[in-house]
Amino acid sequence: MTVKLKTRKPTGLVPWPFLLIEGEEGAGKTYAAAKFSASERIGQTYWVDLAEGSADEYAAIEGANFEIVDHDGTFRDIREQIEAVHAEARRAAAAKEPPVVLVLDTATALWRMLTTWTHERARRSKYNARTLAADPDAPIDVAMNLWNDANERWQQVLYLLQTFPGIVIVTARGREVTAIDEDGKPVKRGNKVMTEWKVQAQRDLGFDCSLWVRLRREQPPQVIKTRSLRLRVEPGKPLTLPALDVEDLIFTRLGCSVDTQPRQVTALAADRTRPWLGRVSQSGDVEALKALWRETSPEKSGLTREEAAVVQAAIRLRKEELEAPPSELTDPGSDADKLRAAAQRAQPPAPADADADADPEAT
Repeated sequence: MTVKLKTRKPTGLVPWPFLLIEGEEGAGKTYAAAKFSASERIGQTYWVDLAEGSADEYAAIEGANFEIVDHDGTFRDIREQIEAVHAEARRAAAAKEPPVVLVLDTATALWRMLTTWTHERARRSKYNARTLAADPDAPIDVAMNLWNDANERWQQVLYLLQTFPGIVIVTARGREVTAIDEDGKPVKRGNKVMTEWKVQAQRDLGFDCSLWVRLRREQPPQVIKTRSLRLRVEPGKPLTLPALDVEDLIFTRLGCSVDTQPRQVTALAADRTRPWLGRVSQSGDVEALKALWRETSPEKSGLTREEAAVVQAAIRLRKEELEAPPSELTDPGSDADKLRAAAQRAQPPAPADADADADPEAT
């Protein structure tokens, strides 16, 4: 069978930016975002406050106009609220309304939460639990699969930010730190210990944003990088600004306008199971799982036999969770561990297309 080539012509339009504002404490990161909410060239601004607690106070800035997004502090609720803002921005864009703005203050707090979650899970592992029982101050081993789970959650939020149908502003803390080599030792030049600037968030945030601004208390703002043809920043030569005016930066220097569109970013996946696994995790009852099970037939879904088997294993696991919710003290394990465990508990699978119409209760 010949695969049909799929192409499209580039639009040449300037996409809305994913703006990272990072820097020292008290340098004006949050202030710049709040001041931008007063612009008459934008629509509603939605503010996600993560462990900062400053959103209410910044509403006192003249003209500031934003809505604070309520969440319960859990990753799931934070992600779902960002998804809700994403949907509202998509509606506004389709209606040709001024762009919706999403402010995430701060990425530092989000990554710190995921890091804490990773270390808590590591402490509960059998090996580390035995080690800590013998010596409460002993270092613990954080397995790579736990960091992979944290990065997977980070990527869920990142994709929403990169595809946001409007303007995204993310703040993060940044500071000068001692440069460390691959062996974890300070880098020295002669007797002098070298330093480097570090953004306190997931390490790839600077690469993933489309516009990166650094603020320091005693220095003018610097544009560290842009992904733009109009606003050029030479590698290793930040562009110094007289002051940080987000409205001027986006609408004048970048050239965004009413014709601007969201950045086109397609999520990459090694197979086609991801959206199916999302539907499984969101299913709230066994009847919904039964219907989903029937849809997994390769003839109906377009999945391969192997992909269908992965989704069916997830359905079995979700059914068990609904019938016997795990204790809050139970180690959640990674998604991959859960699927492997579900597959091991299951009977040797029949061909995926042969049992796709079977009731999940029978597995």
